[in-house]
Amino acid sequence: MTRTPPGFRLSAATGTHRGDRQYQQDQVEVILHPHNSACLLAVVADGMGGKSGGRKAADQVLLTSQQLFERFVPGKESAEELLKQILSEAHLMIKLTALSAEEEPHSTLAAFLITADRRCHWIHSGDSRIYLFRGPNLLKRTLDHSFVQGLVDKGELSEAEASTHPQSNLLTGCLGTVQDPVGSSECIEVVEDGDTIVCCSDGLWHFFTPSELGVVLHTLPPREAAELLISKARQRARGGGDNLSLAIVRVQALS
Repeated sequence: MTRTPPGFRLSAATGTHRGDRQYQQDQVEVILHPHNSACLLAVVADGMGGKSGGRKAADQVLLTSQQLFERFVPGKESAEELLKQILSEAHLMIKLTALSAEEEPHSTLAAFLITADRRCHWIHSGDSRIYLFRGPNLLKRTLDHSFVQGLVDKGELSEAEASTHPQSNLLTGCLGTVQDPVGSSECIEVVEDGDTIVCCSDGLWHFFTPSELGVVLHTLPPREAAELLISKARQRARGGGDNLSLAIVRVQALS
């Protein structure tokens, strides 16, 4: 999709694949604000919890995001507060789903919101990630709420070692748990022409270095980049890949 608000254009694409799992439990969407085309929300939710529980959790994240974003008033209400509300209300809805369905659904959340003043706000919980690239260069990314990220933070593991650690999928925070979810937020004051923001589940980012992601995202339009990254992740998974999903948004100057 492409929209042309004053001063810049946002080009976006999403991609998803079941991988080598029996069920698809990821959800991903890019949502344009119904009354302001310069305002955009991208969401990835990686569901966990058995045959149907994980998908129900991811569905709740997406539904909550859609409903709250539709009621959001850009320029008058806080984007940061909106994202925090999405986190807390989706968490509550997942817990209610667990009570009624006798399941234990959980979900990650990675969401970013771009507003007409060129700010980018984001929030995440779990090990789905958000990356900001300027050209091919990584400027910033989220840090996972996971056991191995804690070891990396302590200097006990390198990033490369963490990706192959046997407990790399052990989370220390996500939505739907007994305790309130860990949520980390950030605000990028100005996104520039040529910047690319991507949110993705671990089934995608696990197979790429930041520099590989940066080159692909800088070289190709969002749709082609999404297709290439999914294809390459499937090759590298060698029959053992998780569900994978991503949403890509590029900021472009008006031509």
